[in-house]
Amino acid sequence: MSVDLQRFIIFAAILIALPVIAMLVPAFRPYMRKNPVITFLLGISSGFPLTLLVATMTFWLAKVGIDTATIGFAVALGIPYTIKFLWAPLVDKLHLPVLTKIFGQRRSWLFVIQALLFVSIWQLGASNPQPGEMGLFAIWALITAFLSATQDIVIDAYRIEILEEEEFAHGTATNQFGYRTGNLIAGAGTIYFASQEGLGLGWATAYGLTAFCIIPAIIGALWAGPGKFVDRFAHVEGMKPKQWLIEAVVNPFREFLTRHGAFLILGFVLVYKVGDAMGQAMLSPMIVDLGFSDLDYISANKLWGFGALIVGSALGAPFILWLGMGRALLISGLLMMFSNVMFMILAATGNSYWMMVAAICTENLTSGIGLTVFATYLSGLSSIAYTATQFALLSSFAGVGRTFMAGPAGIVAENVGWVGFWGFTVVAAIPGMVLLWLLWSKGYVVQSIHQVEAVNEKALKEPVGPLRIFGFLLVVAGLIGLLLSQPLEFANSITAIFAAVLVAGGLLAWKGQPKRLTQP
Repeated sequence: MSVDLQRFIIFAAILIALPVIAMLVPAFRPYMRKNPVITFLLGISSGFPLTLLVATMTFWLAKVGIDTATIGFAVALGIPYTIKFLWAPLVDKLHLPVLTKIFGQRRSWLFVIQALLFVSIWQLGASNPQPGEMGLFAIWALITAFLSATQDIVIDAYRIEILEEEEFAHGTATNQFGYRTGNLIAGAGTIYFASQEGLGLGWATAYGLTAFCIIPAIIGALWAGPGKFVDRFAHVEGMKPKQWLIEAVVNPFREFLTRHGAFLILGFVLVYKVGDAMGQAMLSPMIVDLGFSDLDYISANKLWGFGALIVGSALGAPFILWLGMGRALLISGLLMMFSNVMFMILAATGNSYWMMVAAICTENLTSGIGLTVFATYLSGLSSIAYTATQFALLSSFAGVGRTFMAGPAGIVAENVGWVGFWGFTVVAAIPGMVLLWLLWSKGYVVQSIHQVEAVNEKALKEPVGPLRIFGFLLVVAGLIGLLLSQPLEFANSITAIFAAVLVAGGLLAWKGQPKRLTQP
């Protein structure tokens, strides 16, 4: 039995167990509501294209004899996902003729993007890459990546807008389950369709069949309705281009950056999971260094660890329901921080299979809880007036912490050894806990999931001013530079310049002291 099949069985067993648990434990019952089921369907359609583009595509290219250096271009396919906030304002504010009136803003964009995505995946599968003949294939791969990233913008915003407060965390968790289901279909499923050891249908047919994974989101969207999208300017016919640009592009940034505690919030988003990210980056090198066999690591990480991650993700939603958002962030952060102590013990113990299983399961369980809690928190930070833009921006900002700030992990491990490295990851998580305590003590984190009050219309009607517009532009430029620093391998000095640009832009854009959040 293959590892992928075993992973599927574990995953399916956990999903089947959820309804049984929901009947017995009240905190799990929201999993059985309509909207969390819909977000599961949305997640399937969101999760399959990236796996199809990266993991499955690189396997396909290797099979047809494409050299490793050329296959490396797949790294560039992740760029649209990291900078998708640049065109997210269009998804928020650009109405599509006829379709928006029929289906609403979110569903009209979803249906159009999915139609284009379906065509692009079929064309990608039919482009027949061969050594020296990669041009057409590369074009369709980039088009598919752009459309997939745009689909993620729409689905994330739509998910946030259809979920009610009491089911929000559960809907976030089921969206992740759906995403992983899409991963499994586009990974093992597509290869099975194409391979001569499977159904032997060939790559063109396999990619074409996988493209039908857009259907779950269509079903979910028709079932859910238009959602709670707030269009602050429903009639834009008389709006001047400058007014539209300010509303679509400037105001999402201005609305967030002028909140009380905005910079503390951004700092927290940046560093909350740094310790966890550093550990994940260096786990595989340590396992190799300790002399574990490949099969031992595969069974521990891909099977035991995968099961623990799914269980942790499922526990994250009741975690929020039991504790409230502030306490859930604190406790899940502490659990992730101290789970790395298990790897300190593993590093000291050496080659012990069951110690490795215990460490990986502990880390994945706490990471799963933290993933659901943190994703729910980011979703709750997004104003319904600018959901697509703000969530895309916040998720990209969080990505900086997971990649750029976790970069020194290898240097630390080389200089202090594995036991010292894992101790360092515990210490690296402390700034996130300190910032959370500051946010909580000042009233910037409330126990409810939605962390945003209604849009301050008076503040948004004030003149923006050239200095603040320049600040917003610097924030965007700095963020883009940091997000591209890893895939494009910028020099450290250039990366540091982008970080300075981001901070300077934020300081220029910040203004005012709006009312702090009130505890419901």
